[in-house]
Amino acid sequence: MATYKTQIQWGGPDAPWHDDHDLTVVVQNREAVVPSDRLPANGTQISWAGQEGNASITFFDDGSRFQGAAQFKGEGPVGYRGQVKR
Repeated sequence: MATYKTQIQWGGPDAPWHDDHDLTVVVQNREAVVPSDRLPANGTQISWAGQEGNASITFFDDGSRFQGAAQFKGEGPVGYRGQVKR
């Protein structure tokens, strides 16, 4: 399991980033994609969609950070990034 402090960005690539809610990620089926005991591997990509919104992110820096895009219920698309909480 990995918990990330997240930020969102709207208004283009030079716009400021704003703190958002923490994101906790665990993805496992036959094998762990995001294991409960370590961070995801570099280049791991995950996407999700549901009634509350959707996102697609890619992990880097040994899983300590991610970058991607999200769209939350009732809002437009935003940049989405996170830094692991230790």
